Amino acid sequence: MAGAKLTPSPSEIDPDVKTEATKSSEEPTWVNPSMPIRTMGSFGSDAGQRYQEEYSMDSTNAQVQVEFYVNENTFKERLKLFFIKNQRSSLRIRLFNFSLKLLTCALYVLRVSLDDPEQVTGVCVNCQNRTSTTAESTESTEINWDLIFWVNRRVPVWAIQVIVALISFLEAMLLTYLSYKGNIWEQMFQISFILEMINTVPFIITIFWPPLRNIFIPVFLNCWLAKCALENMINDLHRAIQRTHSAMFNQVLILICTLLCLVFTGACGIQHLERASNQNLTLFNSLYFCIVTFSTVGYGDVTPHIWPSQLLVVILICVALVVLPLQFEELAYLWMERQKSGGNYSRHRAQTEKHAVLCVSSLKIDLLMDFLNEFYAHPRLQDYYVVILCPTEMDTQVRRVLQIPLWSQRVIYLQGSALKDTDLMRAKMDDAEACFILSSRNEVDRTAADHQTILRAWAVKDFAPNCPLYVQILKPENKFHVKFADHVVCEEEFKFAMLALNCVCPATSTLVTLLVHTSRGQEGQLSPEQWQRTYGRCSGNEVYHIRLCDSKFFGEYDGKSFTYASFHAHKKYGVCLIGVKREDNKSILLNPGPRHIMAAPDTCYYINITKEENSAFIFKQEEKDNKGLPVAGLYDAPSRLPVHSIIASMGTVAMDLQNPTDPPEDSSKLTLPTENGSGSRRPSIAPVLEIADSSSILPCDLLSDQSEDETNQSDEESSSVSDFVKGYPPNSPYIGSSPTLCHLLPQKASFCCLRLDKGCRHNSFEDAKAYGFKNKLIIVSAEMAGNGLYNFIVPLRAYYRPRKELNPIVLLLDYPPDNHFLEAICCFPMVYFMAGTIDNLDNLLQCGIIYADNLVVVDKESTMSAEEDYMADAKTIVNVQTMFRLFPSLSIITELTHPSNMRFMQFRAKDCYSLALSKLEKIERDKGSNLAFMFRLPFAAGRVFSISMLDTLLYQSFVKDYMIPIARLLLGLDTTPGSGYLCAMKVTEEDLWIRTYGRLFQKLCSSSAEIPIGIYRTESHMFPSSELKDGYPQSQVSINVEDTGGDDQRDNRSESWKEKTRTHRMSTTSESEHPLLRKKSLQWARRLSRKNTKPPSRTERFSQQRLNLYRRSERQELSELVKNRMKHLGLPTVGYEDVANLTASDVMNRVNLGYLQELQGISEQPLGEETRTGANTDEMNDHQNTLSYVLINPPPDTMLELNDIVYIIRSDPLAGPNVPEDPAQGQSSGGGRMRQDFGTETRDETHL
Repeated sequence: MAGAKLTPSPSEIDPDVKTEATKSSEEPTWVNPSMPIRTMGSFGSDAGQRYQEEYSMDSTNAQVQVEFYVNENTFKERLKLFFIKNQRSSLRIRLFNFSLKLLTCALYVLRVSLDDPEQVTGVCVNCQNRTSTTAESTESTEINWDLIFWVNRRVPVWAIQVIVALISFLEAMLLTYLSYKGNIWEQMFQISFILEMINTVPFIITIFWPPLRNIFIPVFLNCWLAKCALENMINDLHRAIQRTHSAMFNQVLILICTLLCLVFTGACGIQHLERASNQNLTLFNSLYFCIVTFSTVGYGDVTPHIWPSQLLVVILICVALVVLPLQFEELAYLWMERQKSGGNYSRHRAQTEKHAVLCVSSLKIDLLMDFLNEFYAHPRLQDYYVVILCPTEMDTQVRRVLQIPLWSQRVIYLQGSALKDTDLMRAKMDDAEACFILSSRNEVDRTAADHQTILRAWAVKDFAPNCPLYVQILKPENKFHVKFADHVVCEEEFKFAMLALNCVCPATSTLVTLLVHTSRGQEGQLSPEQWQRTYGRCSGNEVYHIRLCDSKFFGEYDGKSFTYASFHAHKKYGVCLIGVKREDNKSILLNPGPRHIMAAPDTCYYINITKEENSAFIFKQEEKDNKGLPVAGLYDAPSRLPVHSIIASMGTVAMDLQNPTDPPEDSSKLTLPTENGSGSRRPSIAPVLEIADSSSILPCDLLSDQSEDETNQSDEESSSVSDFVKGYPPNSPYIGSSPTLCHLLPQKASFCCLRLDKGCRHNSFEDAKAYGFKNKLIIVSAEMAGNGLYNFIVPLRAYYRPRKELNPIVLLLDYPPDNHFLEAICCFPMVYFMAGTIDNLDNLLQCGIIYADNLVVVDKESTMSAEEDYMADAKTIVNVQTMFRLFPSLSIITELTHPSNMRFMQFRAKDCYSLALSKLEKIERDKGSNLAFMFRLPFAAGRVFSISMLDTLLYQSFVKDYMIPIARLLLGLDTTPGSGYLCAMKVTEEDLWIRTYGRLFQKLCSSSAEIPIGIYRTESHMFPSSELKDGYPQSQVSINVEDTGGDDQRDNRSESWKEKTRTHRMSTTSESEHPLLRKKSLQWARRLSRKNTKPPSRTERFSQQRLNLYRRSERQELSELVKNRMKHLGLPTVGYEDVANLTASDVMNRVNLGYLQELQGISEQPLGEETRTGANTDEMNDHQNTLSYVLINPPPDTMLELNDIVYIIRSDPLAGPNVPEDPAQGQSSGGGRMRQDFGTETRDETHL
């Protein structure tokens, strides 16, 4: 068996490195007979052994050495390798050739400077007596041809020129020989070969014929050969350093060299020809003439005098007119292409400055501005450069923005692909501080977009392993492919988890969005509205971190419990401590509870307007009245809301109903009045202990036995709830989902039982009414059941949700789910699906929209891309508006593709208040705010959300690497042992004795170790409308008391919008403070309105009746449409009739201000009175609206109001024996709200 020895090719051997000779052919390498040889037979067979022996004994089969690439061992190939193929040697040869050509030009200039036309003696250097032709006086037009053909060349100069010419000639012959390809004429008629012969052969001839030593030779033409040598040398240089993107540099170099060669050629040629005239020109004067001529200035002070030089000028101008425009055109083309591609990021800048790279599939203006505003919002990143690497060309809007001086100096756009190493090299990815890879969410095929993102992440990791990666992925099943990245945000995971929490914790999407946006809290501070100023100031709160030993906020709490540190830091500094991380643990714990003892190396995570390093501490003495306000605060504006009486505007009749004096307070502890209203007081809020005491913490129903959770339930409810068990879902729909302890069914439900609208052999129910659910439904409308929808179900079925508060979930899908998804959700209780769309009324009625509390409309993938920008949400917005008109009491949570479209949610054409908010949004956007959209009512109330708002979460992780883990813990995507979870509690009339947010903080910390982080506030608001003028509406008494002013209000109807809002705000606060007075004043106001209301004029009354008739007819038409469809489907219409008249622009009436009870009273009135009150009800619902907003970490002295929903972080029930079990104390949780009551004894004593 013959072997082969591979020897390296001569082209692979560097000629500078000497190699030893290989073994001679006389000493071949033989096969060792003792070594085992693989044969055709089996190793143990006799046939194989015999074949091996015969094969090894055959001398003709001895191993033969075979040498490859022998054709490159010839003399010609070795010369070609040295002069042409090898990069280093060829570069040196070309550099030497270029130097020779420059030397010949320098020698020509030296010869011209030493030349004297009067010493030219003729054709022979030995002729000494010939009279010079220049001695005689001649006419100016006579040409002395001898001075053109003969020059005065000195012997040293001639000798050097001959040596250089000889070397150049030999080199030219050698290169011609090496590059010969069969056609000698093609090489001989090349311009470079002809010029080489003209400038070298005459010098060689003068060696053998001395009389020709003074003959003129146009050596200055060697500048063109030097130009060619320079181009070849630059090409070899770029090839040697692996630089391929040098077209622009080469073209600029060629253009410059062409101009220099034209000027040098013209100057030398004109100078030599002008020797034949009687007015000789020096070389400098000729150079001056050429520059003036080529620049089209033409002063005329220096001109050629004889026709040969004039002819040369004409020829040079013609050549310049042909050559230069072609090269300028090529340069302009390359320049435009470079502008499109973006050029390169300088290596010198990359090594001296810091930059981050943004890789996207297509760059839109919204994405760009979100990234730039959030990235440069941090002071530390002001000196960073941003390099955008995008495969598509810049669109007009992006180009316009990047030309703004603010961005043009630090944003560089490169057109290229992240899959090409050359483009990554252009972006200097290996020197980048970070690389952000974003997916294109507007693609029709989102899976394909994820695949592109994965490949980009792999390419960047392969090219620059040390570059931190920040990756955005769309679908959760693709997340594990980019698990190696430093930070990963899965869009669908966050989206569905946030939408799910919106159903149980209102406006969670707004809360998280405000937390992950960088803001200084200055939005809305110039607004006349109090709620906008408070809302804007609190929106500046963000999450920061600091080590306990380095902190002034928390340093004094070393050795204290976490709850103690959180409460006292909030009381003293207004800082909300929400989490901590041990030095020896990588996991962040949100509210680890009172058992966690703070240590010096701990990292504290807190919510504040700014980080501690940028805070100044001004210590003040306590006020003399000792109202329990914090010693120092970071809020410069007064945050305490004005307190007035509810019925202050009703005249002097009701003055005796109010008590203007507030009950005194004792330090920070709340005292309760005795039954007779006088006598001694005792504290009702226990102090927060430094070290946890199990007796001071009330139990939580999540830790109690199952019987405790069902104490107040009927036998039927108890039997249905007892079927649930706690465990981990057995089937995850994708790889990488975090395991979460959930409420599960003891046995998986059959797939047929998951279908809501079709009965099976297990049950015969075909609509939501037949199931008889105890709690309101949560309906999710989606296009298809993707794996991300699993993250909507898990937070709503988490183990810490009380079993009796679990809402049934109905998935309304355009396309039926596959078995893989059904296998994942069949273990969860009360989860159903139904095929249908939200634009089909029958589908909505069948899925139980009448009995639903929340409807979540998920953005459809098929509509995310549209031909016209921002039209992707058109269908969703119109469908939601239709449902809003048909089912006004339903809370609809909508996801939009573009955040700017949220202004169309619940759109009213003549809504002056929305127009005012639009102007405010424009003002904030002009100021450069990152949260210009925050004052839109749908966003503030948490009823609209766009996933692009969470892009800043990934950008902010560059500075705050803990933001993604904290957001995942808040949304329930991750469950770390010992970490708390986000929930909410509602402030009722029984809780108003707590009065302030700071006292509520103390109450929660001392009783149940819960940490409040914000308030979701809903308040009534009189929206100005252009549809109705003053008159009849003003004479009616709404359920809220601010419009019950009678004649006084009609007299003041010209007051400004600001004054109306202020009056409403004060009255709303009074309602919260005096619940008893509120009830009495409502009754008194209704009697007053029926007896003492002044009738309006006849014109106003007729106008109002016509308008009410129109509205009533429209509502009746919608109501009849829905009821007819329900009758057609065989559904009872009772549920819809109960809410048919509850039309309002704010669907948050379900968390109302208390006037739904009044509507129930109206529905119980006799027919005549009901008809009389119908117009009043319509008017109230159209104009007496509500608005909701989120207050993140409000000041401790913020007054609590009725129906406030407080966001709290509750400690983990499974984190250990944090609290004792005490079944005697029950929990009051119901109606879809998660409320931790404050003990039976306190509740009884404080009930009004």
